[in-house]
Amino acid sequence: MKRVVAVVLGGGTGTRFGAALPKQLLTLRGKTLVEHCVAAFGCVPPAGGAAGVDEIVLVMPPAYHEEARLLVGGQVSAIIAGGVTRPDSVRCALAYIAARHDPAETGVLIHDAARPLVTRQIIAGCVAALGEHDAIGTAVPASDTILAVADNVVTHVPPRETLYRAQTPQGFRLAVIAEAHRLAAADPDFVPTDDCSVVLRYLPGVPVRIVAGSESNIKVTYPGDLAVAEALLSLADG
Repeated sequence: MKRVVAVVLGGGTGTRFGAALPKQLLTLRGKTLVEHCVAAFGCVPPAGGAAGVDEIVLVMPPAYHEEARLLVGGQVSAIIAGGVTRPDSVRCALAYIAARHDPAETGVLIHDAARPLVTRQIIAGCVAALGEHDAIGTAVPASDTILAVADNVVTHVPPRETLYRAQTPQGFRLAVIAEAHRLAAADPDFVPTDDCSVVLRYLPGVPVRIVAGSESNIKVTYPGDLAVAEALLSLADG
């Protein structure tokens, strides 16, 4: 693989968060969530013969492009508009990258800007795994028992040891994820919330390997999550 491109997805409006700004532009320790994410990916250069992150593409709503340029314009190769949904935004990014790089020789790391505490170690692990596999997902083992429920009745209790909680980044050879999304776009009844599920559904012959995530790699979805992220940063500071 000749190139690895990180895609930071900040295309949402954060309606569940309830803030005036999109949540990716809210601040944590004096920096926006977007700045935290972009900085993390920019800290993974090639080292010891291993690949690094060669460039970063940021997906943001057009109304916030100028603000994004002021914040991280010098650290990203492009700031592009997304789509109506998350899958639409991913497809916009994939098309942008495919128009500039050979899909067979390019790896893509797709990361949600709402996960500002992603670490260099996680990203480096994803890059390394992409050197050997066509599709990878960051995940952590489920610590709770998970219940399958229908109409408020428990229908199944899956074995906990088989369950993981998905995180991002998720990584793919560009040709693989682009083809999976091409097929998914023709199926209006399938609304994925992540990209590994797109590959699993439409390219079932492609194994999706797991890369170890971290309990601190949380997703900021609700206002209280910012306080949790702040506490996790304080713990990391020692």
